[in-house]
Amino acid sequence: MLDAPQPLVPRGAAYYPVPNGAPTRHYAFLLLSDFTLLAFSAAIDAFRIANQLSQKPLYRWTVLSEDGAPVRSSCGVSIGVDGGLTPLSRETTLFVCSGNLNGRQASSSTLAFVNRHHRFGGAVGGLCTGAVTLARAGLLVGRAFTLHWENQPGFSELFPDLLPTPRKFEIDGRVLTCGGGAAATDLALAIIAQDHGREFATIVSDMCLRRADVGPDQSQRTSLGAVLHTRNPRLISIVRLMVENFEAPLSMEDLAGEAGYTRRHLERLFQLCLGESPGQFYRNLRLDHARSLLTDTDMTLFEIAAACGFESKAYFAKAFKQRFGCPPSKLNYHFQRCDRA
Repeated sequence: MLDAPQPLVPRGAAYYPVPNGAPTRHYAFLLLSDFTLLAFSAAIDAFRIANQLSQKPLYRWTVLSEDGAPVRSSCGVSIGVDGGLTPLSRETTLFVCSGNLNGRQASSSTLAFVNRHHRFGGAVGGLCTGAVTLARAGLLVGRAFTLHWENQPGFSELFPDLLPTPRKFEIDGRVLTCGGGAAATDLALAIIAQDHGREFATIVSDMCLRRADVGPDQSQRTSLGAVLHTRNPRLISIVRLMVENFEAPLSMEDLAGEAGYTRRHLERLFQLCLGESPGQFYRNLRLDHARSLLTDTDMTLFEIAAACGFESKAYFAKAFKQRFGCPPSKLNYHFQRCDRA
C-alpha cells in the first residue's frame, strides 16, 4: 500500500484557527493522459490553502499515474507523480483527473483499480471528464453526477442510460464529481466546509480570490452563456434586448415586436433552441446578473432587486433561492452582515 506523503503546511501571512483534533484527510489524484491541469490544480490548491490558513495538517495528497511515470497534461505541461496503481486505504478519496473525450481512455487495470477502491469502502471522484472513467468502472448507475458541459453531449452518446446534471459539482455518497476548471475549487470548498465549517471555507474561498460560494446548485453556464452556445444570431439579438432592459423588463409582446416576431413565434424559438419559455429565460438572465452584483459590488439586496427588475426584495429572494439553491443573503458572509445593518 502506497504511503501518503507528509502533509504540506506552508507559512503565510493570513491565519484562521481551526479547533484541534480534526483528522488529516488524504486525497489521491490519479492523472490520466491529457488531463486538465486547471481542474487538478484548482482542487489541490484549495486543500493547500486550508493547511496554510490553519497552520495544521488538515489535508494531504498523493499524485498517481497508471504506470508511475510523469503525465502530460492537455496544455503540454508534464506533472511528476508519487507512484503508480498501488492499493489505497479506504479512508483515502481517489480522484480521477482527465481531459477531452477523444483522449486516451483509462486502461482495464485502471478501471479495476478504481472499482476495487470503491468496492472496499473508499470514496471516488471525477474531475472534469473523470466521470467517464467512473462510468466505465460501473460506479455512476443511480448516482447524481456531472462533468464539463462541453463533454456532456459526447458522454450521453457513450452512456445513453446515464444522465449528468448541469450543476458545477455533485456529491452523492462516496461518489464526487465536478465540471472541471474552477468547479474543482467549488467542490474542494464544499468538502472543507463539511469538514471544518462554512466560515472557514469562506476564508479559504477569499484566499482563492473567489467572492462567492453558491453551492452545487449553480449551473455550469449562465443563461447568457447558454444562448451564445446556440450561435443563433436572431436569438442573440433578442437576448441583447433583454440585457439592455434589466431594470425595467420588457413584456413578451414588446420583445417580439422589437424582433419582428409574434409572441407565439418568440416562444417557439426559445423552446426549440433553449428548452424554456422566453419569460423563464429572461428571469434567469436577470438572476444571473443579480448574482454578479452580489459578488462584485457593495449594493444592498434592495438595490440589487430594483436593478434587476424585481418589484420587491422578498420576491427577488424567493426567485434567487429557486435558481441557485440558497437565499441571496447567504451568498457571502459579507452580505449577511450588510443586510442586517
